[in-house]
Amino acid sequence: MRSRQRMFAAVMRLLLKCLRLGRRRRFKLVRQVEQLWHYGHLCLRSLLYNSFTNGDVVLDSLFEPVYWLVDHVTRWFGVVFVALVIGLTSSIVAIVYICLLPLILQTYTPGWICWHLAYGHWNLIMIVFHYYMAITTSPGYPPQAKNDLTGVSICRKCIAPKPARTHHCSICNRCVLKMDHHCPWLNNCVGHYNHRYFFSFCLFMTMGCIYCSISGWEMFRDAYAAIEKMKLLEKERLQVAANQTYYQTPPPTFSFHQRAFHKSVVYLWVLCSSVALALGALTLWHAALITRGETSIERHINRKERQRLQKKGKVFRNPYSYGSWDNWKVFLGVDMPRHWLTRVLLPSPHLPHGTGLSWDLPPCVMEQRTPLLAI
Repeated sequence: MRSRQRMFAAVMRLLLKCLRLGRRRRFKLVRQVEQLWHYGHLCLRSLLYNSFTNGDVVLDSLFEPVYWLVDHVTRWFGVVFVALVIGLTSSIVAIVYICLLPLILQTYTPGWICWHLAYGHWNLIMIVFHYYMAITTSPGYPPQAKNDLTGVSICRKCIAPKPARTHHCSICNRCVLKMDHHCPWLNNCVGHYNHRYFFSFCLFMTMGCIYCSISGWEMFRDAYAAIEKMKLLEKERLQVAANQTYYQTPPPTFSFHQRAFHKSVVYLWVLCSSVALALGALTLWHAALITRGETSIERHINRKERQRLQKKGKVFRNPYSYGSWDNWKVFLGVDMPRHWLTRVLLPSPHLPHGTGLSWDLPPCVMEQRTPLLAI
């Protein structure tokens, strides 16, 4: 009996001893995990800490894979987008010549016929000219030799001289003079030498789409009603064919030419209206930027600089803005009144003011303005 008690007591002492050792080991493990956590947290903060980090930097970092994907997809699909623009524009022009022009010549008065022929062909020529020039004209690149330029910074990506208003295009993989953006619909950068062509194409394409939408509104309504009638008659014809007797005849059907005509009119109006809304908004956006003497990239830079100087009680001034009216004259290259006709309303391959390397006062600007960033 006593031996059993002694054995039981020995087992209990051993069990308690094991429990005490386990508790100590458990506390030691928890302590080590906490130390490793604090050490890793400290290392992470020491590697990633930046006093200039804000919400914009974090958002840009999160979207960096998206930017990479867009850059590479845009680089390879630029030709496809250009072919799409040419194909859609050609289809609209073909529908106008095949379907609408004969109807205009038969039903409109001589005065309206002359108006449509003159305006339509002028608008088409301006669209084709400016789109061709926008995709074939180089936006302008800075020279690679460092000795050719003085007082310029160095691009961190291509390690080359970077004049004022020059930015690096990740898709073209080189710096572009007065870069606005890379346009996939042109498969080209929009820069110093083709910015006017790009904006003029957007403007005249919007005007052409609005013209087609307004002129073809009545035809669109009639064509849409005819298509609905086609669907109704087709349903009736199927019902009659299913329950046909000797005393019933199927309703008449539309010919292939009639079906193609009505569907082409609906396609023209829907496409032109959609493009007019989307491209019109883009054109207004760029018009506002031109009025302020900015590019799309400079707008973001100037906004941050304006906020930074505002906190210091200073006022930001854009050194490349000469006033709303003079900004338009500089952008369009209007040096004298007759240039509004020869260089704006007619196709003109004239070069922009300056070389894009330096920004002296253009001759069309009457007053000298002090290019101060802040006062």
